[in-house]
Amino acid sequence: MTDKILVVEDEKPISELIGFHLEQQNYQIKFSYDGESAIQEIEHWLPDLILLDWMLPNISGIEVLKRIKRKDNLKKIPIIMLTAKGQEDDKIRGFELGVEDYVTKPFLPSEILARIKSLLKRTKSREDNDSLKFHDININLTNRRATRGERKLNLGPTEFNLLKFFIENKGRVYSRQQLLDNVWLNDAYVEPRTVDVHIRRLRKELNLTGEKDFIRTVRSAGYSIDSEN
Repeated sequence: MTDKILVVEDEKPISELIGFHLEQQNYQIKFSYDGESAIQEIEHWLPDLILLDWMLPNISGIEVLKRIKRKDNLKKIPIIMLTAKGQEDDKIRGFELGVEDYVTKPFLPSEILARIKSLLKRTKSREDNDSLKFHDININLTNRRATRGERKLNLGPTEFNLLKFFIENKGRVYSRQQLLDNVWLNDAYVEPRTVDVHIRRLRKELNLTGEKDFIRTVRSAGYSIDSEN
């Protein structure tokens, strides 16, 4: 799926110029021409990147930026600020509020494209570091959510931590005591057999609709997650 870019710029000739070149690179594009509609579009469409003009009617670009960064589901969207201002204090203020990059008008379309590609690449690299994948099982470490295929997994904190530990150490067999030491850490009141209870809960949720069971029970040894199971 191609990346979605919202262009927030009240000067239509500039928006159209940017949009033309972005479409040539097969990005999905939408436009907003004032701050109020920009906020609504961002919340509804959830773009992968925002080109945000500093000077906008109704609500300024800096106010749009503040509102985005206050929302948990929006604050990680990368933003490139478009500005005709060259003062260092304006740029510093933007960076302090969470802007990732600046482009000063007038600019070349090639500069915009280069900065977008670079920023999207960096953003995806960060996202990759915040996630784990094992076959069709995906874990987002930032929001502590897990999915299997298209299905959201309803995991308790301990089951989530178990799954994370197994995927980080796939193929290795861990005894109950080793799992207690690594997943439960300093909780001295947990019995080793408690591990079995949480393993059953994890298995039940992972295999709710009949998927392949990747958790392997090794008699007299413990458990592992294994693609050959």
